Amino acid sequence: MKKLLLLLGSFLLTSIAFAQTSLPEGTALRMRLESRISTAQNKAGDRFQGQITEAVALDGKTVVPVGSLLTGRITTLSQPRRFRGKPAIGILPEALVLPDGTRLLLTATLVDTNVRHGLDVNEEGQIKGPGHDGKDLTKIGMGTGGGMLIGGLIASGPGVLIGGAIGGGATITQWLVRRRSVTVPEGTELIFELNRPMAILAPVVGQ
Repeated sequence: MKKLLLLLGSFLLTSIAFAQTSLPEGTALRMRLESRISTAQNKAGDRFQGQITEAVALDGKTVVPVGSLLTGRITTLSQPRRFRGKPAIGILPEALVLPDGTRLLLTATLVDTNVRHGLDVNEEGQIKGPGHDGKDLTKIGMGTGGGMLIGGLIASGPGVLIGGAIGGGATITQWLVRRRSVTVPEGTELIFELNRPMAILAPVVGQ
């Protein structure tokens, strides 16, 4: 009987100290990437992590402090083989690790980054590279035209075709190297939103 009372007392004390609650769907989690992610170097299944840069509070109490770790894995990497299409990286956040070691599972989607030029986040939460634009096509045309001019000066008619092929090929190769890959640099801020409530143990008293 005494043991039962002790167990009951311990349970009540724990219930008073902590309350199970949850962060609502749509809560934003901001993290800073600890190492870069690239379609040229990474593969699906690789892990990523970063530190939370903005504390998350619930009812005026901090439940996810700055410095907590957000961890996950890379799900997809795509590099277009043709002019059309953009390189893309898909990442899946899986857990939050609080400073005290508590691990919280989460379901969230990437919605934005702090990179305003060169990277985009689509509706599926994938990071998209720039692809090609009008300037690229102009450069390719100039490369082809320049090659044709030099070839024509050297070897008349046949040289025009050969020079065009060489000039255009070099320009296209340069374009492919630059445009077929996308890199998310170390230190990039990624912003996720919860897709469903995330259960969390939060202190009832104090911050």
